[in-house]
Amino acid sequence: MSATRAEKVPGEKTALRELGLTQEMDSYISDNLPPQSQIGRVIREHRERYAVSDGENEFDAEITGNMRYSAVSRKDFPAVGDWVTITPYGPDQAIINGILPRKSLLARQAVGKPGEIQIISSNIDCAFIVQAISNNFNTNRLERYLTICYSAAIEPVLVLSKIDLVSGDEVAEAMSAIEKRGREVRYILLSNMTGEGVDKVISLMQKGLTYCVIGSSGVGKSTLINTLLQREALRTGAISSSTNKGRHVTEHRELFLLDNGSIIIDTPGMKELGLTDDSEGLSTTFGDIQKLSAECRYPDCRHVSESGCAVRDAVEKGVISRESYENYLKMMREQERYATTVAEKRRKEKQFGKLVKTYHRIKRENGEG
Repeated sequence: MSATRAEKVPGEKTALRELGLTQEMDSYISDNLPPQSQIGRVIREHRERYAVSDGENEFDAEITGNMRYSAVSRKDFPAVGDWVTITPYGPDQAIINGILPRKSLLARQAVGKPGEIQIISSNIDCAFIVQAISNNFNTNRLERYLTICYSAAIEPVLVLSKIDLVSGDEVAEAMSAIEKRGREVRYILLSNMTGEGVDKVISLMQKGLTYCVIGSSGVGKSTLINTLLQREALRTGAISSSTNKGRHVTEHRELFLLDNGSIIIDTPGMKELGLTDDSEGLSTTFGDIQKLSAECRYPDCRHVSESGCAVRDAVEKGVISRESYENYLKMMREQERYATTVAEKRRKEKQFGKLVKTYHRIKRENGEG
């Protein structure tokens, strides 16, 4: 006789906890889902095909037709890190029926698709922002990564990799650039070649928590994960000496379990990091500007040309870095464009919906419906 769900729960819960199941998610499942529900976590995604694990078995999964056709945006599709309900069939296949509430959602504006979002990963506790100090370090880009992390309520940790390729003075110069911007961010100096800093990364990673590694191509993200896993799980590639840009190696997102019980997600390199319309992350990253805004003469001051602007005054006095100020304005305009595009899309969708309703009403009145 097959075991009942009640008899299987202890084993199931242990397996799912190893995948990062939290007490909060456990309570949600118990309070809101039928007892026979089967739960899994998306551990890999590639071109709308998903690998889902229940802690003991891995399934090749796809979403239901209803999920596909009812999806309003990319947020309605699964992402690596998601907890989902599944219906297994066959030896290793399953259907994804639904996505459980997300603790966090790391996302950016989709490249080449104005007003659309691209999910990087979900249910993340901490993000390692990797920049190669030898030729990839950029404070403006760092502020972008910090903004998307803060927007998702994810703790950021900066990992300055490839320190074996630069001098101590160059490392000090990079740290000074961050301090001049007033960015208080935890950081680790790392060399995948010598192993320096790897122990510090491991010491930060706690059992049951989920981490992701984000950054441009070729900065050492996959190499770091291979080091943490102590095996060659991911292909790696260096930054091209001719173009100074990273070569794309990772083509999909994937979740791995480490020996210390923590979970880490690898992501493809990102050349562009467009912001969405979540202003909370921008306010947190540029907390110095946000604080000074309260002293501006006008409550809706945009800090561009208004008189009595405390922010511009601070920039002129050197209290706030001009580079940081200009980066803030650039990202603020970007967020506004995104919000405007989304609003325009919704307006057009609403108009189209009204036309469809009118069309069907006229057909019914003419006895054609």
